Amino acid sequence: MSRIEPSDLVERGRRVLGLEARAIERVAERLGPTFAAAVRLLAAAKGRVIVSGLGKSGLIARKIAATLTSTGSPASFLHPVDSVHGDLGLVGRDDVAVLLSKSGESEELLALVAALKRLGVPIIAMTGDPASPLARHADVVLDAGVTEEACAETLAPTTSTTAALALGDALAVTLLEVKGFRREQFAELHPGGALGRRLLLRVRDVMLTDDLPTLGAERPMRECVVLLAKRRGTVAIVDGAGALEGVVTAGDLTRLMERNDRFLDVPVSDVMTRTPKTARPDELAAAAVRVMEQAGIMALPVLDGGARVVGIVHLHDLLKAGAA
Repeated sequence: MSRIEPSDLVERGRRVLGLEARAIERVAERLGPTFAAAVRLLAAAKGRVIVSGLGKSGLIARKIAATLTSTGSPASFLHPVDSVHGDLGLVGRDDVAVLLSKSGESEELLALVAALKRLGVPIIAMTGDPASPLARHADVVLDAGVTEEACAETLAPTTSTTAALALGDALAVTLLEVKGFRREQFAELHPGGALGRRLLLRVRDVMLTDDLPTLGAERPMRECVVLLAKRRGTVAIVDGAGALEGVVTAGDLTRLMERNDRFLDVPVSDVMTRTPKTARPDELAAAAVRVMEQAGIMALPVLDGGARVVGIVHLHDLLKAGAA
């Protein structure tokens, strides 16, 4: 290996990234009505999306299929060679196919095109040559062409596969927005991941419900101090029916002690915050974390459909449960 200066290595890396970034920009500039047609075709499909490609295009096709599936559009990768040796049974007449090929001339992929045509399956071609045989037989053509590969002598697909991958992501994300795919639905498809757990976690899963620190507004701070010490620094002030009237925190106690030597005899009603931040049991735990971080508080009373206190949720417990 010849001696190359570190700065030269960095510059070569930047060149590759620059070429690929510009290629994606050019694909974006060429995006037009055919992209909208492709999204509409995918959105209207009653079956699944069949994604296929050969070689490096096949690897990109697998990723596009995975992205579509994880964002609410069931998709399967179909190898073009295997498709004509029995795997065509995967395809249904209600499906839509997305076929990837830089040249658009792959014989194996064109054999799959013929089979899809016999089944009446609509075809979206993602190719570097809009005049290729694949493009001519497709219902919708997406131009993923690039002017040059980043690899010297074009020994390996680089810029072209990056452009196809980005175009596939554009399809998947636009499609999920058209379908109104929600965060909660994403979480249901990803229950094992950290993001899924965070999106599925609700306040009711973390809140404390036993031996709640509640007190009447007429009681003296002497009683409130005991609860603050035992129950992690937040006391919910309630009326006779358990409805929230306010909260007292350890910070409130500290400020009271600084200005009143006889703080133990002060009525709770003189100290409490009357319009506190609150949470609901079915609220996303991540939303409760955001409220507490923005307000600079450590706990929230949890209210039922009315104003009755049914729990207390603490920031520490939310963070420990992975809500943020």
